Amino acid sequence: MSLLADPRWGEALKYLPDYLGNHVRVSVTALALGLAVSLPLAIAARNRPVLRGALLGLASIVQTVPGLALLALFYPLLLALAALTLSWFGFTFSAFGFLPAVLALALYSMLPVLRNTITGLDGVDAALREAAQGVGMTPRQSLTMVELPLALPVMMAGIRTAAVWVIGTATLSTPIGQTSLGNYIFAGLQTQNWVFVLFGCLAAAVLALLVDQLLALIENGLRHRNRLRATLGAAGIAALVAATLVPSLARPSTSYIVGAKTFAEQYVLSALMAQRLRAAGLPATTREGLGSNVIFDALASGDIDVYVDYSGTLWANQFHRTDMMPRKELLAELKAILGRQNINLLGELGFENAYALVMPRKRAAELGVKSIPDLAARAPSLSIAGDYEFFSRPEWAAIQKAYGLSFRSQRTMQPDFMYAAVASGEVDVIAGYTSDGLIAKYDLVALEDSKSAIPPYDAVVLISPKRANDTQLRDALQPLLGKIDIATMREANLRAASGNADSSPDSVARWLGVHHAWSLSPCKSRL
Repeated sequence: MSLLADPRWGEALKYLPDYLGNHVRVSVTALALGLAVSLPLAIAARNRPVLRGALLGLASIVQTVPGLALLALFYPLLLALAALTLSWFGFTFSAFGFLPAVLALALYSMLPVLRNTITGLDGVDAALREAAQGVGMTPRQSLTMVELPLALPVMMAGIRTAAVWVIGTATLSTPIGQTSLGNYIFAGLQTQNWVFVLFGCLAAAVLALLVDQLLALIENGLRHRNRLRATLGAAGIAALVAATLVPSLARPSTSYIVGAKTFAEQYVLSALMAQRLRAAGLPATTREGLGSNVIFDALASGDIDVYVDYSGTLWANQFHRTDMMPRKELLAELKAILGRQNINLLGELGFENAYALVMPRKRAAELGVKSIPDLAARAPSLSIAGDYEFFSRPEWAAIQKAYGLSFRSQRTMQPDFMYAAVASGEVDVIAGYTSDGLIAKYDLVALEDSKSAIPPYDAVVLISPKRANDTQLRDALQPLLGKIDIATMREANLRAASGNADSSPDSVARWLGVHHAWSLSPCKSRL
């Protein structure tokens, strides 16, 4: 099958109105906010060297912060502010998705606007300012009628640069809950769906070029005092924004939001739950690619309604528990802890996805490594790779403490890439997931955790406080409980990582629905 004939292009098009619409709205809002702040500051600072230096310095510092980090930092800050306003003033706001994305992107847009506006105004010939004074113009009249028109080409160059930067950086807003064209890229990377990755990159590039050309048309019209060109450019941007509003107006406002973390299994499970809700007549959308702490906070605050988490992650990472209990006792304790936050642990899906130290079976046999204690003796000469979170999680600290592990080097990788890296010998050990089908595909082996340093990781369904009494939601998801065993989930994950036309989360979720009888009477939750 040729690349162009791949049916995943059609699937990508299905999401385009939603992803593009959200991307345009957050980008335009951020750019407008950035301009509203930057232009007055630049004008005020043009004759004040100290203020000018301070503003450009601060904007430059912001620019050095990676876009993803800047976006991520705003979420906890706004979450704390939302809690503060609720306790002090009796109202709150959503710190999830749109608002942190807009604020971070607005900051990101400020440097080119500030720099180019100040440079453009400084470039105006002093003789022209004196001439304006000589004919009786006030400083304001001189600014608006002489200086700004002459500085306009340089200013517009900064605005156009800022627009392209904002549109490109907006693709990174997916992990904080803002739907964007980045959803294609993050989902594609996690599921090895290169059609989605390519589609997302192309869509973002075309959008950036289109907006840049519309701004160029406005600039040309203003420079040559051609109202038609300026009006056409402004009308084009207005039409683009208006067109993106149509899908959101048609979407039900009461749609259930299903969250997902940043790896393929989560994408599949969120798609499965969304399909179950739709089959029950309940409108549902997904918010994917969310970090562990972001997704839990979003659930607790009601920004998402349901997602799948893992008992060990909640125990160690969310609630910072270091004590170990038998699986059933740990689950019961978790349910009680969550209940005190009015979060409903609906039940278990039936499989466990635990962290495990993984090696190629042949390599492990050569080194005589069957367990983590065996690995500890060899570790100083070996390298290890983990996902973006692993080395900062308490589980890694617990493993190191229990076994005294010290590796020659450690690397952070995209989860799916880790398996290929360890299979090819690029790294010696990875922190893998026990439910990942790539373990079997690459003939890898999970090392025995003889000291039980890693807690159990039962997959559990969590429901937000906002939906605590929603019987429709519980009834729709109840048939899934206890029905997905480890073999089934490994097969699903392997399908999701296959990179073929049937590897999308929706396709794999449909396979789960067809091949596993959800319509049968559900197993009772083990809690």
